[in-house]
Amino acid sequence: MRGKERMESVALWSIALCQVLSLSALLLWNVVASYFDITHNLRSLTQQWITHRVIADTPLILQIQSFQHRFLDALFSGLSGVVSVPFYTAFLPLLFWSGHCKLARQMTLLMAFCDYLGNSVKDVVSAPRPSSPPVRRLTATKDEEENALEYGFPSSHALNTVCLAGYLLHYVLYSAENRGATHALIGVTVACLLVGLVSLGRIYLGMHSVVDVLGGLVFGLVILAFWLTVHEYMDRFIVSGHNVSPFWTAFSFLLLFAYPTPERPTPSFEYHTAFNGVILGMVIGFQQAHHHFHRKAIRHICSPQLSLPVFVGRILFGIPAIILVKFCSKALAKWILPVLANTLGIPIRSSSYIPQLNISLSGENAESQKMFFSPQDSFDVDTGIRFLQYAILAWSIVDLVPPLFSLLRL
Repeated sequence: MRGKERMESVALWSIALCQVLSLSALLLWNVVASYFDITHNLRSLTQQWITHRVIADTPLILQIQSFQHRFLDALFSGLSGVVSVPFYTAFLPLLFWSGHCKLARQMTLLMAFCDYLGNSVKDVVSAPRPSSPPVRRLTATKDEEENALEYGFPSSHALNTVCLAGYLLHYVLYSAENRGATHALIGVTVACLLVGLVSLGRIYLGMHSVVDVLGGLVFGLVILAFWLTVHEYMDRFIVSGHNVSPFWTAFSFLLLFAYPTPERPTPSFEYHTAFNGVILGMVIGFQQAHHHFHRKAIRHICSPQLSLPVFVGRILFGIPAIILVKFCSKALAKWILPVLANTLGIPIRSSSYIPQLNISLSGENAESQKMFFSPQDSFDVDTGIRFLQYAILAWSIVDLVPPLFSLLRL
């Protein structure tokens, strides 16, 4: 018994050492990247060439748009919502509550991973989208209007579609009991058709050039290949690892500072902050509730234990519940974080959430503040509010709402 306990103790110390080294490496990267201005150096190597390719692709984009039709407008606008933020917001909670918890974990992690890497490259390169006019840019939704404010290379839609469709296909084929060549061929065909239509749609809608889409496809394939190598290790670590919640909290915090600074502000960092918070909330939630509500033996949709009417009941109760949690968590964060920052003496500003902090940085009062703090020396409290809000939202999906389902016999 002593030998077994000693081996377990050594294993725990090894895991703790790896976690400390990982956090130290990320912290060191933040310092080195800031000191040597790595983002600016990479931008100087790539931006000019990518911008030239975007301009050179304009005639081809106009040729594709010459086939303009109402049906194609509706088709490609609809397909652009497949990997949009509203799609994630609706799809992922349903995936958790339907009993497919492992798939939901992996899809959420992969989504955040794709978002971070894709948007990081966007803001490092800071290459423009196709010029409109002459290119016709169709933004049918508010989400598309916000996407248009981001930089172009690589196409996030192409990248995310490759990764999510590819991983979903891998999961289905390897989970099916009687999979065969026919099923695999049909799955690959559907996945490729979806990726092709989404990619073509980004050009047709005037949102991306050809080089943007090709870059998204290449990055997506590389990320998917990497993820298929490590996804099982990641899942075991989240479900049954040691010191997971403290490690991931520190890791998520450092990731906020590791994000590159673009030439001009874009919504990309806001998306990363939200997804970063979602992953932290999900990890903490699974650490607390996995063995009770998310184990392998959990009932799946359309099984005798979880009928379709019961699942519909979960949706009708769960969606309003998490919307309420999101609203309350935002209000709580807007109250707590400024008080905490003032207590610790941390200079803060607010770009939109707290008008009082936004006003304080303009006018005569701002001039006196700038004598002590430049705008770069203050922190945007909106980042912390958004991060905390989405962390609590994700935690409620995996840890707060499932026990309520049990109480309601759903």
